Amino acid sequence: MESLLLSSVSPFYNTPLKLKYNRTHFTAKPKLLSFHFSPLSTLSSFSSKPSKLFTTLSPSSQVSTEATDLPERELETNSQQEKFDWFSQWYPLMPVCDLDKRVPHAKKVLGLDVVVWWDRNENEWRVFADACPHRLAPLSEGRIDQWGRLQCPYHGWCFGGSGDCKFIPQAPPDGPPVHTSKKACAAVYPSAVQNGILWFWPDVAPQCKDIIKTKKPPHIPELDDPSFTKLLGCRDVPYGYEVLMENLMDPAHLTYAHYGMMRTRKPKVMRDREGGRPIKISFEKIDINGFIAKQDSESAKFLAPCVFVVYPDLLENQENGSASSGGAEEKLKQRRVALIFICAPVSPGNSRVIWAFPRNFQIWIDKVVPRWIFHIGQNLILDSDLCLLHVEERKIMAVGPANWQKACFVPTKSDNLVIGFRMWLKKYSGGQFNWGGKFDATLPPTLPREQLMDRYWSHVVNCKSCNAAHESLSALEVILQVVSVVSVGIVAATKHNAMSMATRATIVSFAVICFAASKWLSHFVYKTFHYHDYNHALR
Repeated sequence: MESLLLSSVSPFYNTPLKLKYNRTHFTAKPKLLSFHFSPLSTLSSFSSKPSKLFTTLSPSSQVSTEATDLPERELETNSQQEKFDWFSQWYPLMPVCDLDKRVPHAKKVLGLDVVVWWDRNENEWRVFADACPHRLAPLSEGRIDQWGRLQCPYHGWCFGGSGDCKFIPQAPPDGPPVHTSKKACAAVYPSAVQNGILWFWPDVAPQCKDIIKTKKPPHIPELDDPSFTKLLGCRDVPYGYEVLMENLMDPAHLTYAHYGMMRTRKPKVMRDREGGRPIKISFEKIDINGFIAKQDSESAKFLAPCVFVVYPDLLENQENGSASSGGAEEKLKQRRVALIFICAPVSPGNSRVIWAFPRNFQIWIDKVVPRWIFHIGQNLILDSDLCLLHVEERKIMAVGPANWQKACFVPTKSDNLVIGFRMWLKKYSGGQFNWGGKFDATLPPTLPREQLMDRYWSHVVNCKSCNAAHESLSALEVILQVVSVVSVGIVAATKHNAMSMATRATIVSFAVICFAASKWLSHFVYKTFHYHDYNHALR
């Protein structure tokens, strides 16, 4: 089962992942980071002296209020530096494996409502603004007609893959060709499929039409390598992009918030039940494009604004600290894995995470075990700190994101990744995501716990594997109930002397078993695909 729950975001596997990142992806030329590197050069570079920014950031063994203020004063002196352009980046929408080519899909990213649909005439996924130019009806509620055009559900206007209006039913055939007007065209966002994920560029301006030629989405070779597993997952969560990113960058919370769910490295001396321990995190460089960090013997990268990758150390995470033999150690060195998280801001207080954990060993497991089985454990991990993060975000907004470092007491090096992300955010974006004036700082109201932790609308309906399993198990539940009722009916309708007591007892027992199985299955379906509460006090 340990291999099945690859949802661990803790020290578990190791791989020096080669991550290619297009240099032109960022708004400014990278000054400090190079994303084309070899594993050896990457790991050896972490031994270099940390940059000045993180020399002041990393606290010493003695807690000092003065040391906490140093990074903030440094940021104030650099306040005139370049700012991160959030709307000149590629953003992920969905894994392609979960998109149905037969229907249009409604999605939201950056507060933008878009519709994703399959253009079978060009064999490409298209991303349009989710509004018909006629009366602004949502195109995502429409259909793809027999000619492969996107049809508006309100008045039947049809659009081609380039956004041009192909047909207006209300226009006279012998009248002026009003469908050729530019005002009749749908707004089209540039889009591309990379590593099995659909990305889009959030600008419909004509000059961005061919942006893919100069700026491409991040490319992760392991996700395209047939020698690695490739299982993707996606879920919307009720807290914002900033909180989602810093949570993924926080290794110290794993043993507590996700207690008993994943294998983590234990200290030599257990000081509490969970096994928390000091974690040394240091940085190599940081700039507008993100940063590279080292956690003990592991490494991590943040590629702004969406990608965070962790490279766990398999050898270091063995129970006894080392492999039992030289051959086993060499075998572990050949095993490679990465924990990849691709995050997107949806709207204030809401975000989306796409995850993948490619590895080059035990590939057969992914071919045998259905994807929804993996998602059970992965969703439970997301649920276990979901309410904590939802409440935390509201407290951060109450004090103001720019005051995060003053409000939060972070004296240990285990918080350095979180501090680094918050400092990057403050330095290049004023401490929070820039919605471009589309939203104010108001968060949506807190929903009841059952709605807050709902899995069905946040994951199941958007996951082909989980959705199919939900439908199949729900149908099986009904079948078991019908069989139970029919069995009892047969016994009741049969004359006493026409059926032996043994036969009656067997049928009644079968009916009871079917009924009990249906009730158990109902409970399983509800906890797996709808709502599974999590109580930390009872773990």
